[in-house]
Amino acid sequence: MKSASVSTEEKLIRFLEEKEEDFLTLWKEMIIIHDEDIYKEEVKKNGYQMYLLIKRSITQFVSDEEVKQLAYKVAKQRVLSNSNIGEFVYNVNLGRSSVIKYINKSGIAIDDLQPIIDKVNLHFDRYCFHAVTRYTELKDLELKEKMVFINQSHKDRLSLLGQMSSSFVHEFRNPLTSVMGFIKLLKLENPSLKYMETIEHELDQLKFRITQFLHASRLEVVDKHREEIQMEDLFSEILSFLYPSIADGDVDVKTNIDSNCKIIAVKDEVKQVLVNIILNSIDALKHLPTNRCLSITCEKNKDSIVFTITNNGPEIPEEMKETIFEPFYTTKSLGTGIGLYVCKTLIEKHNGTINCESNKELTSFIISLPTI
Repeated sequence: MKSASVSTEEKLIRFLEEKEEDFLTLWKEMIIIHDEDIYKEEVKKNGYQMYLLIKRSITQFVSDEEVKQLAYKVAKQRVLSNSNIGEFVYNVNLGRSSVIKYINKSGIAIDDLQPIIDKVNLHFDRYCFHAVTRYTELKDLELKEKMVFINQSHKDRLSLLGQMSSSFVHEFRNPLTSVMGFIKLLKLENPSLKYMETIEHELDQLKFRITQFLHASRLEVVDKHREEIQMEDLFSEILSFLYPSIADGDVDVKTNIDSNCKIIAVKDEVKQVLVNIILNSIDALKHLPTNRCLSITCEKNKDSIVFTITNNGPEIPEEMKETIFEPFYTTKSLGTGIGLYVCKTLIEKHNGTINCESNKELTSFIISLPTI
């Protein structure tokens, strides 16, 4: 029985060697190789190396380590050539089909061939498994390296913004403070002087924008004093501050603020977040000719206070809902792209969350902060 088995294997080896050129030529004509593939010649060589392993496995033991070594080499080449792993699997299965097709043409009884075919399939399966697994690992590593580079570039941009902001603040903030002080004195000395309210409002807006840059550049790293904030009072203060913008935009504002809503937070930072989102909503509503509506609600849940600022302006596309919170991303022609990034940073600093929901009818920004 043993001699018959050896005879069968030797007969099959001789047959494959006789037909080797035929099925290798057929395989090379059918496989997918792109001209721009830097390893296109290696594809054929690797295929031939796999064939030699398969042929040797008919009469000798071939370890899984040998198969893995070849598979890892191929996986690295497929990654470096930036090729589709599906094409590799397709080429391997073409090689498998070609080998088995010629094994079946050997004239040897199928019962004698079946154990050999099973062994061939096993080696091809292991080869594909190891190659695809290694390819995936290398691609994941490549992606992580790219993400590190992107994150570093992102940090470099923020660092540059910080340096620019530092110069901007020193050159602009001090004279702005002086101007605002003199405006208050003028109002006291000349209460009937025209346009003072408008000038003061515009200066407040300018101060607000400068503060945004300070937060975006992370210059103000000292944790400020936190206090108990009555949200009903804060929203009253904010709407009074924004009244000129609301009136100019012809926006109908409706509020529903639960009088029980209180938080412990840095008042100026929470105010900045809410002012920014309301101003963004007013800007969005300018796209509508009429019926510009803005709804502001604040309700107390079990462990949190939830603010919802909703407008009936244009829909924010699904793919943009997370992107809008990234720094430097803006759809405004004169926008800086830091407003919502600052909002997210400040809310997360207070252990809260901020999300956006949008459809064709309404767009809402939902902010959740821990309750007292």
